[in-house]
Amino acid sequence: MNETLSSILRRTRELEQALQAELARRREALPFSVEDGRIRFDPATRQAHRDLKVHLLGYLRATRPLLLLSLPFIYSVAIPLLLLDAVLSLYHAICFPIYGIPKVRRRDFFVFDRAQLAYLNAIEKVHCAYCSYANGLLAYAREIVGRTEQYWCPIKHSRHVEAAHGRYPRFFEYGDAAAYRRELAALREELRREGEQDIAPKPPGPITPL
Repeated sequence: MNETLSSILRRTRELEQALQAELARRREALPFSVEDGRIRFDPATRQAHRDLKVHLLGYLRATRPLLLLSLPFIYSVAIPLLLLDAVLSLYHAICFPIYGIPKVRRRDFFVFDRAQLAYLNAIEKVHCAYCSYANGLLAYAREIVGRTEQYWCPIKHSRHVEAAHGRYPRFFEYGDAAAYRRELAALREELRREGEQDIAPKPPGPITPL
């Protein structure tokens, strides 16, 4: 990797860290706290949430019929998602230890905290749980596949790839055979060391409000 690209990646990581620090600072000013894993709003905010809740009958009356008819198509996607989850988890459990790739922590990708919001009715909470699972699963799968790609085939494509995963910039340039043969073992070792860093205890981070 040339010096210019390394410098850009370093500055990008610094900006990402600054962004996370600013988001954490703003979260601290929000009207809720976390106690024993539950989110607690101050009484005034919780009452305001209850006042804004749309109860089931009113919610259904306000929903366009076509939206209701689309629900079977939305929720039918749960079947391939559950199948993906099962197959992916099996691969992750069996193959990552064989390759020496550190496991991906599932809890980092699956967050189900929207059910604690008093302004959501039962239907909205089910929708939110489904969206949280689907998006969490795809992000979880993306990280598992990204680590697999870093181990087996860390080579960039010949053309631009839209929204490539975060590991992609560290891959070898397309056609750079010498770098691939020379540095593949080092890139795999870098991946292995990530697991050692994950073992160290980390302070709990703030919960991101959704």
